[in-house]
Amino acid sequence: MAVSKHLDEAAARLKDASTRIEAARMKPLTLENVGQWLAALTDFTGALSDIHAFNNESIHEKLHELAARSNIKGFPAKRGGR
Repeated sequence: MAVSKHLDEAAARLKDASTRIEAARMKPLTLENVGQWLAALTDFTGALSDIHAFNNESIHEKLHELAARSNIKGFPAKRGGR
């Protein structure tokens, strides 16, 4: 799957988690509601981490493409044989 597709999915997960966080914050302070808030916060941080990783991968791919088009010698090789 393309990096942009992964990024779109991660952004959708982030938005969903953000909505769940806000909903949990509006509820009374109970152990169950704190658990819901914590689960949503965990999902939020996971999605945010994925967004960061996919953005880095996208930038990495674009740098290699630019280096190839510019015939830059000595540009670091792609990681993992990609």
